[in-house]
Amino acid sequence: MEHINLEGLQSLVSEKARVAILDDDGQDKAHFVSKTIVKVEICPDMTHLRIYFDHHHFFAVPLACNMAKNKNEWSAFDESTGLQYVIRRECDRND
Repeated sequence: MEHINLEGLQSLVSEKARVAILDDDGQDKAHFVSKTIVKVEICPDMTHLRIYFDHHHFFAVPLACNMAKNKNEWSAFDESTGLQYVIRRECDRND
């Protein structure tokens, strides 16, 4: 795992994806939802990566999280909260 960087998500911009936030034992905090990632950027205070689903809605992932990425999935784990942020390409149907 590595720390979060913008390049890790650029390949998912404009892609249909399913997104979810899981707790530390893998249970859904919210179900996977289909979204299109519009853009990714660092927030103004340089502490979080914002992943936008339109021009107003995003989720913010702490930059200190550990990131993992493969062809169809990007994830980040926040050790301080026990939350895992997951983005899967639409073509990957394995929840």
